[in-house]
Amino acid sequence: MTTSAQGDMTRSEFKKNWGVLSALVSKDFKRKYRRSVLGIVWSILNPLLMMIIMSAVFSYMFKFNIEHFPLYVILGNILFGFMSTATCTAMTSIVDSSSLIKKIRIEKAIFPVEKVIFALLNFGFSLIAAVCVMIYLQVFPSWQVLLLPVLVLFVTLFSMGLGLLISALGVFFRDVFHLWEVLITAWTYATPLFYPMDLLEPWMQQIMQFNPMYHYVAYFRDIMMYGVLPSGMEHLICLGMAVVTFLVGLLVFRKTEKKFILYV
Repeated sequence: MTTSAQGDMTRSEFKKNWGVLSALVSKDFKRKYRRSVLGIVWSILNPLLMMIIMSAVFSYMFKFNIEHFPLYVILGNILFGFMSTATCTAMTSIVDSSSLIKKIRIEKAIFPVEKVIFALLNFGFSLIAAVCVMIYLQVFPSWQVLLLPVLVLFVTLFSMGLGLLISALGVFFRDVFHLWEVLITAWTYATPLFYPMDLLEPWMQQIMQFNPMYHYVAYFRDIMMYGVLPSGMEHLICLGMAVVTFLVGLLVFRKTEKKFILYV
């Protein structure tokens, strides 16, 4: 086969996969907001309502002394929520698409990747809620906010890696579905989303350094809330965690995908 023919085939495959990916995103979008009076507005209202509830509970009951606490909460929640939603939906994407996988030849990685992209779109709408809180509290970001696309890329790669990994494992071991839900709940409380880092004991703070979402949330707050430029080392840590997780997830997925049809 000539190089030109290979190039044409590659472009054809790309167009086909892109078409399938776009169709799946559109389908999920319509399904989520079908028969909803407020529709997409819920993607903005949900983080705002959660912020109000959590701010009321934790700022008054536990007396956390964090300046602009509502903003602190909503930034942590929407970023962690992006990862959580992306991985939980990607996890069952292969099993849920079993009928399609059995009927036609299709790039199987599209299914978990699509779930991450859809979660990314909803994260974009959630950012509107965060901006509203910033305006209300009169907290205006400095030039560091230009690094937001870098952070989004890190978290997207990280979520895709986890999504590919657990979606593949879930095909063979359905217990993964239940286990991941428990792990996500534990992960939520193990990440400083609504409490300050200095609340933890020194040894716990050391362990926190191995929590990828701690680094991503801290990065998010630095550029959006504090106007602080994350250090070069922090960038390397965030990039390294994202790339390693993505490569591991992709490797496991590629090694196992040929057997999916026997188990779905």
